[in-house]
Amino acid sequence: MHRDPSLSCSLSSRRAVVLALTLLVLSGQAFGQQEYVGRYDAYVGYAYLNSPRISLSSSGVHVQTGLRIKSWLSTGFDFSDSSGRGLLTPSLLTANLQQTLGAQLQQLAAHGMLPPGYSLAVPFNASTRTYELGPQLAYRGFTAFSLFVRPALGAVQQVATPRPRDAIAAAIVQQLTPSGSKTDWQYFYGFGAGATINMTHHTAINLQVDVVRDHLFNDILKDGRWTVRLAAGPNFQWGRNVMK
Repeated sequence: MHRDPSLSCSLSSRRAVVLALTLLVLSGQAFGQQEYVGRYDAYVGYAYLNSPRISLSSSGVHVQTGLRIKSWLSTGFDFSDSSGRGLLTPSLLTANLQQTLGAQLQQLAAHGMLPPGYSLAVPFNASTRTYELGPQLAYRGFTAFSLFVRPALGAVQQVATPRPRDAIAAAIVQQLTPSGSKTDWQYFYGFGAGATINMTHHTAINLQVDVVRDHLFNDILKDGRWTVRLAAGPNFQWGRNVMK
């Protein structure tokens, strides 16, 4: 059956008008001053950390507490605790350690004790804790949600436990970590951003990302690394309304 082109054009125009009106209504609801912003807030949620350089992926818990000085300015404490697995290869080590390991592997090969095509790689378990204190800036030009940014400055503690898969790797690990695990503290720096989706006056959902750099275990690792933390969870606010 032949369709009248003018009818199709009319239907498309009507759909465009309906879509435009819908967007207009939604934008009217989205923009506007938020009625209540509590002086205090607290958050607890899921955290995922990823350090691609050492193939480390970790999951855990993320906690924040905050004091709102102004509607756009807060200060607070941030803590996360996560655990996961990574992979250590010789190319990540300092130049001196690479030379030492290279000489040892050559000696093993010369005595026929190194399997053909052997490649040294040591998996490890890691437990990571981060501690951060500082300001956060928020934009509250939407009623449904807020946007925020912040510097990420703090300290990180990591406990790494190697899990060698063969006798050669086990012997090398024994040299690097005689106690069976290695612990280090370092500072980190970076930035964070996210959104708070308002559910009620006192409850919301936080979605955020932090990108930071540190140089943990700098006595054996030659370079620092970037770590990304993704986090999400419920947020609660209470106290005096700082919007007034």
